[in-house]
Amino acid sequence: MNIHEYQGKEILRNYGVKVPNGHVAYTVDEAVEAAEKLGTDVAVVKAQIHAGGRGKAGGVKVAKNKEEVRTYADEILGKVLVTPQTGPEGKEVKRLLIEEGCDIKKEYYLGLVLDRATSRVVMMGSEEGGTEIEEVAAATPEKIFKEVIDPVLGLSAFQARRLAFNINIPAELVNKAVKFMLGLYRAFVEKDCSIAEINPLVTTGDGEVMALDAKLNFDDNALYRQKDVMEYRDLDEEDEKEIEASKHDLSYVSLDGNIGCMVNGAGLAMATMDIIKHYQGDPANFLDVGGGATAEKVTEAFKIILADEHVKGIFVNIFGGIMKCDVIAEGVVEATKQVGLNIPLVVRLEGTNVKLGKQILDESGLNITSADSMADGAQKIVSMVQ
Repeated sequence: MNIHEYQGKEILRNYGVKVPNGHVAYTVDEAVEAAEKLGTDVAVVKAQIHAGGRGKAGGVKVAKNKEEVRTYADEILGKVLVTPQTGPEGKEVKRLLIEEGCDIKKEYYLGLVLDRATSRVVMMGSEEGGTEIEEVAAATPEKIFKEVIDPVLGLSAFQARRLAFNINIPAELVNKAVKFMLGLYRAFVEKDCSIAEINPLVTTGDGEVMALDAKLNFDDNALYRQKDVMEYRDLDEEDEKEIEASKHDLSYVSLDGNIGCMVNGAGLAMATMDIIKHYQGDPANFLDVGGGATAEKVTEAFKIILADEHVKGIFVNIFGGIMKCDVIAEGVVEATKQVGLNIPLVVRLEGTNVKLGKQILDESGLNITSADSMADGAQKIVSMVQ
């Protein structure tokens, strides 16, 4: 789950991580009122959407007086920002962060991620702040420093100090940088984050080490114990179909293609999308119905897939282990009847009760094409759609 920058900063502030003062605003008048509360000579008007690259898209403006705050707020609110992370459709700005200006001396990058290679949390830092870390990694990888963190000991002060020196934090500010890093790590672990990214981390003219921006993502599987984080969820920033899928315990991600996929198991879902691409097709979604899907759950999955107007055909690819093929077949037949399916449907079943499942499909009298293998099913649905 993603949250907004101002929400991330609220969390970090509770862990002793220094962030600028700021207030959220939903209207132009609220933006001006927020600037008055700050009482600073300079205020920054920042669009709040779940995507990076806002500055380059015109979503961050520096205002030198209240009139400029009003002008920029009016300009940004309601604007559709298109960044590399939003896709071409962009995201509409519905809220702003009005923040005090800072006397920035130098920008850095700091981030925490889970490294799958070591199965440990890694803190990364670079003196090339303010730019995408992927660009830094590609152009100057030697400027990225990493500290692999022992899960038992946690981030050690000496590791934070070493990282601070490696990214050239001024010597007189190293202690503050260490405190910052230790607080960030605590927030990452205690709030079940999957990513914590501070870009840029800045040093200021008055001798502070501060998070000028903050991006926190959270592990969906741990949200049941993070009730306060759940309150930050902004449904306006999420795909309607993904929201509906979560209500039925379905794992759904919308994509740009025209072949809807319904699969059980994340690995099989990835393989299904790969084989569709192999045969020159384009998946419209990732949809995992899980290991214990009922006929009702399958019906809801069909409805969610068909809510995407770009879907021109559906490929159901199920391996019945815990899940039985006859249950899936019943769900497919029921869903087809309910939604009045009028686009191609290819079904490949394998595993527990597969013969019974295929019999149910064959005797349904519906326009359902059976497939004997993943490759066979992928070829059939791609040719039907094309």
